[in-house]
Amino acid sequence: MESHENLLAGPPPTHLPDTPEAREALEQSDKASDVAARFPSYSAAWAALADEYFAGGHAVTSYAFARTGYHRGLDQLRRAGWKGHGPIPWDHEPNRGFLRCLFALARAAQAIGEKDEAERCMQFLRDSSPEAVAELGG
Repeated sequence: MESHENLLAGPPPTHLPDTPEAREALEQSDKASDVAARFPSYSAAWAALADEYFAGGHAVTSYAFARTGYHRGLDQLRRAGWKGHGPIPWDHEPNRGFLRCLFALARAAQAIGEKDEAERCMQFLRDSSPEAVAELGG
C-alpha cells in the first residue's frame, strides 16, 4: 500500500521548545523585567512587560517590549522550522509568549496610530492561531 502526502494541507504546526527554567522564573517572580534580563530570548517575559506597561498607560513602552518579544519569537520559530507561514498553536504553551507578543504589538500599534501595522499583526495572529485570537480577545 502506497502512502501519499496531502500537499493541500499546508505546513505542519510549529511548536516552540519549552524553556522550563525561564517559565518557572516568570511564574515565581513579580518582576517580568528581571526574567527578561535573565532570559532575553523568552518571549513570555516580554509579553508580560508589554501587558504591564500598556495597562499603565504607556503604549510606546509596551510597543517596544512587544516588538522585542515578537522578534525573539520569530528567531525561535525559524529555528524550529517555521517557513514564514502556517499554524502556531495556542494550545502548545511554549508558543504563547510569541502569540501574546504579536497581540500586544497589534494593540500598542493601534494605540500609537500605526493602523497598518496593527492590522498586519492581527491578521498574522488570526492566520497563526484563531485560538489565540479568541483567548486574547482580539
